[in-house]
Amino acid sequence: MATGTHEYVNDPRNAEILININGELYPRSEAKISVFDSGFILGDGVWEGIRLHHGRLAFIDKHMQRLFDGAKALDLDIGLSKSSLISRIEETCAANGMEDGVHIRLMVTRGEKATPYQDPRVTIGGATIVIIAEFKTPLLPENFLGIDLFTTHVRRGYPDVQDPKLNTHSKLNCIFACIQAAKAGVDEALMLDPHGFVATCNSTHFFIIRQGEVWTSSGDFCLDGITRRNVIDCCKRNGIPVYEKNFTLADVYAAEEAFVTGTFAGLTAVRQVDGRLIGNGEVYPQLGQLQGLYIDMIESEASE
Repeated sequence: MATGTHEYVNDPRNAEILININGELYPRSEAKISVFDSGFILGDGVWEGIRLHHGRLAFIDKHMQRLFDGAKALDLDIGLSKSSLISRIEETCAANGMEDGVHIRLMVTRGEKATPYQDPRVTIGGATIVIIAEFKTPLLPENFLGIDLFTTHVRRGYPDVQDPKLNTHSKLNCIFACIQAAKAGVDEALMLDPHGFVATCNSTHFFIIRQGEVWTSSGDFCLDGITRRNVIDCCKRNGIPVYEKNFTLADVYAAEEAFVTGTFAGLTAVRQVDGRLIGNGEVYPQLGQLQGLYIDMIESEASE
């Protein structure tokens, strides 16, 4: 059975978590926003997924920069400084007694509207800021050898249609791709760019390894992923050849190894793409090295 990269260990503590809505804490069962909220009506907002590791918010400065850049592009006033927003996240985690193994979804929408309509000028009041922190660790099946991907017909689009680099609530094209992958019985969808080159997956970033070189897409048609950028930096710091470039499905099928990246699960092996085994589909020595370097980076971040 396909599971995807976001399967998690069920933790009963999550039934009692406190959720932060505009600076106020509410029990999970009582946490609600207005049906007139811009995020609910239109998907008008930006968000981040953040890990709490050993009491520290991993790579929080990078997450804040991406969030505020996206908000500025949407002409959305968050209404808080970066430091104030970070403090609010930390206060939410503290109120829930959280120190490690925590995934945080930070969501910012344009706020409540006077009537259901897209024009930002009918928004009343300030932004809606929701912080959901959960005890959440990845769940890997027994004898896990990697995830399976399927190349979807849904493409990543041009920035003049909907800029794929923005981490907005409007994720319909990724949802279409995810549905197609699920119907095909695989874990995640591999998405191409408008020119037919490999772009990204529906909820993670995609890498291949060929002859000791690490390849990922040009970045022109994918989200500016934090983990993606960290992996590229890990390679550069450790003398591993890494390239952001255009490549095709033929390159993928001939790769020795492949993997996906994301804030939640880190680096995850890809076993098959379109029913084709990547390498031998069992052993991933170069990925193992990269996973070790990435863990070292997280530990270093947490200790600063």
